[in-house]
Amino acid sequence: MRDTIPVTILSGSLGAGKTTLLNHLLTEAGDRDIAVLVNDMGTVNVDAELIAEGSELDVDDGVAELSNGCICCELQDDLETAVVRLANNRDFDALVVESSGISEPAPVARLFTTESRVAALYRVDTLVTVLDTRLFLDAFAGETPERRGTVEANADGDGDGAAADDADRPLSDLMVEQVELSNLVVMNKTDLCTDAELDEAEELVRALQPDAETIRTTFSQVDPDRLFDRGLFDQHEINDLPGWKRALAEAGHSHGGDGHDHGAEGDADDAGHGHADHKHPEEVYGVTSFTYRRRRPFHPDRLADALRDLPSGVVRSKGTVWLAGNERRVVIGQAGPSIRAEAQGPWIASLPEVERDMYRSNRPELDWHDEHGDRRTELVFIGTDYDEDTLRTALDDALVTDEEWTDSESLTGPFPAEQGEETVIRSP
Repeated sequence: MRDTIPVTILSGSLGAGKTTLLNHLLTEAGDRDIAVLVNDMGTVNVDAELIAEGSELDVDDGVAELSNGCICCELQDDLETAVVRLANNRDFDALVVESSGISEPAPVARLFTTESRVAALYRVDTLVTVLDTRLFLDAFAGETPERRGTVEANADGDGDGAAADDADRPLSDLMVEQVELSNLVVMNKTDLCTDAELDEAEELVRALQPDAETIRTTFSQVDPDRLFDRGLFDQHEINDLPGWKRALAEAGHSHGGDGHDHGAEGDADDAGHGHADHKHPEEVYGVTSFTYRRRRPFHPDRLADALRDLPSGVVRSKGTVWLAGNERRVVIGQAGPSIRAEAQGPWIASLPEVERDMYRSNRPELDWHDEHGDRRTELVFIGTDYDEDTLRTALDDALVTDEEWTDSESLTGPFPAEQGEETVIRSP
């Protein structure tokens, strides 16, 4: 039985330089026979001299064989069927999958890591994100970069017919999620940035994904050895890659309420003003993070106001909030100017006693407060040039007062109340 084929999963927003990188890899493959799976063959523009004689693109199977042994394939059906057919019908050393049109690479990675016919043939080697470094910096500098449309030409020739799926998502959301779920970040278009700006961009990447390697490039010129056979992906760690999850874990927590709330019992009045839950990444450019935890619910309207007034220096925030009058856990996700809220399952404390006891018996590590159960707020904030004390005070002011707490069922606000429902709190 042959060895599994290593897979490099490539992500990046429109115009970042993914197509240029794919062309570069196909041209500079060296001794490797690479298969590249793309969403739209027409965007790749492989040099004509690389097309093997007698192997012009077959519209039926969407495969072009190149004279250097590589293969360029168009995704014409579901991804699982495509990669299985490719492995069964072709011989190659490595596969590159373009995950354009998908907000982040995790769903693609899971296809190759779950027990399936795909996992029997392939193994994920590295998650690579291509970043338009100039746009990345502008997105978190108080500016709102213009999104490139799917038919708009750009310097990299990086069109993407599947990107319409992301058309309603802010660019900052997409870039942050792709960086958070990466093993290696190609910082492209460095010629448009100063050395100081590149250092700042690297620091932001490190805050969002502490273990990611970075490569500075122009025109996506990367040594293929930096992208292939690296073994950087660990399927057991994919859910813990983002920096905000690391911050929660290092503060003695795990996202979702399974950690331990050291010294934060009770409500806001005795919860962490000593900043014992403070975490500082490297501060060359002032990138810091902290975890805000409270056992008192937020007033929905005041929290919405506080979130809308977040300083521009806050690059990323994420976590679960306890809202007065809402018995569902609400997850807040902020990336630059964009803030969204999604309602998840109910607080275990809100369930009938039999169900509540069953959940608690099955999760002995669950942090449980005698009065409030598992209800609490845990939010991580990552950014530069913001005043932590001022932000903490603004959030504390959004908590309910004792009087409001006694009548909290009457409080309403702009947050979702049904499981799976999502609302936009702030848009670019």
